[in-house]
Amino acid sequence: MIRSSFKEYINYEDDCYVTKKSQKKRFPTPFFYFKLINIVLRCSIKAQKKEFTEEIFLLESYNVFKLLESVGVEFEITGISHVKYCNEPVVFVGNHMSTLETFILPLLLIPYTPISFVVKESLVEYPVFGHIMKAVEPITVTRKNPREDLKKVLEEGTKKISEGRSIIVFPQTTRKIYFSPAEFNTIGVKLAKRANVPIIPIALKTDAWQNGKIIKDFGPIDNSKKVFFSFGEPIRIKEKGDVEHQQIIDFISKKLEVWNKTGSENEKP
Repeated sequence: MIRSSFKEYINYEDDCYVTKKSQKKRFPTPFFYFKLINIVLRCSIKAQKKEFTEEIFLLESYNVFKLLESVGVEFEITGISHVKYCNEPVVFVGNHMSTLETFILPLLLIPYTPISFVVKESLVEYPVFGHIMKAVEPITVTRKNPREDLKKVLEEGTKKISEGRSIIVFPQTTRKIYFSPAEFNTIGVKLAKRANVPIIPIALKTDAWQNGKIIKDFGPIDNSKKVFFSFGEPIRIKEKGDVEHQQIIDFISKKLEVWNKTGSENEKP
């Protein structure tokens, strides 16, 4: 259900949101980043003043969402009811394609649950943007020592979940435009099992926000590509979690296959 102090900024119809056709800007990248810089600076100042609240996080995520739509990026979002009606913290596990999901997932999730990201440690050291990341209290990992990273995620993640917070995990070692099951580790499954909460898988296709050549997080915006988010049914972990891990992989793989073939979840290949 919707948390009492929050609102849904997106109007879902039949558990789906699809951007209405809009005019695509001819040069979306400079227009987008000119406005995004203002949003990030505003958030960073509030974070440094200890004023960056969940409400602001939600609102500014919405502002980035509308900014992307304004330059011609179209969205298709499905399965939000699996989040809306799951009345307990969960572990969200998804593929990781671009910076876009980091900016947009707060808009999609905060109305229903407090969230915390598992992120690479270097993100909180970024100038300006790092202040925002610190303010949302992520779980940071080095990605240099898998054993230590796992230990930290399990300990801090379990604690945050016990306090009512859901955790967002991208098990791939880095952002990639393709999905490789072999590189999709079981850290999310292990956390969900330890904390005794369900997993909600997230399949996403966000390569409209491309990886940059100089700064990987901030690449060109390609408004010819549609953005997809799909949330799956909650999955309870049984025994070792191998079966459930494969379920997550299958969910993501099948969604990407459909999107790549048809350009929509509502059309058949």
